[in-house]
Amino acid sequence: MSTTIKIGVTDLSFHHVAASLVTNILQEMGFNVERIYSAHESNFKKLKSNEVDLLSSAWLPSSHGIYKADVEQVIQLIELGLHYEPYALWGIPDYVPESIVAEVSDLLKPDVVAKMKPDIQGINLGAGITRFSIKMMDEYGLSNVGYKFHTGTEEDCFGTFERAVANNEWFIVPLWKPQFLHYKYNIREIKEPKGLLGAVDRAVLLMPEDKKSLFTDEQIKTLDSLRFTNDIIAELDYQVCRNNKPLDEVTKQWLSSHFK
Repeated sequence: MSTTIKIGVTDLSFHHVAASLVTNILQEMGFNVERIYSAHESNFKKLKSNEVDLLSSAWLPSSHGIYKADVEQVIQLIELGLHYEPYALWGIPDYVPESIVAEVSDLLKPDVVAKMKPDIQGINLGAGITRFSIKMMDEYGLSNVGYKFHTGTEEDCFGTFERAVANNEWFIVPLWKPQFLHYKYNIREIKEPKGLLGAVDRAVLLMPEDKKSLFTDEQIKTLDSLRFTNDIIAELDYQVCRNNKPLDEVTKQWLSSHFK
């Protein structure tokens, strides 16, 4: 009888992609795999309470470091693989001239305030980009000149982006790499010299030390060998989210062509 592995997955599309890649590998090893989708912080709480065996993918050290530290109060964790190298950003469409908006402080210019959409649509409250963006609103005094930051769903954020581009509007999107919008659109990152958006993270598979016994040394080695990139995850994410292709088929096809 096959062992069932429960993977905690942050409930955002690009996290689904990375977890699907891992799932396919585990299934090839002979495991049954159950994916449990949760919001950022809840995902780590389930790892801490032993509701899941693995977590894919943790962004370390910036975005998810505080959640990992909480888990490690009771469980020693092992980091495996390098799924991609994510980072948070504030972006604007590339038709906004860089000579006018190059960094966050430029958003305070009266002529920019007059033209830029005041509403900045983010995602859920527990996301690193949301925490960082809320702090940026305060540190730069953006609320004082009329900007408003909103939390919401993925589609709130991405749909707002796509509609604004279709209308050739000036707007700000709090985003990250990898994400499927980067596959289709040219999104220019605006500079944030205060470092409030965190560093470039490592996206890794987290395994509690006591779960190592479920795997052979060779299987651990395989999981640790998984290497993808921001561009790969963004492309696969686009195939699923905008071309409506089945997630596990997309990732299985990619693995069959690229991972030996």
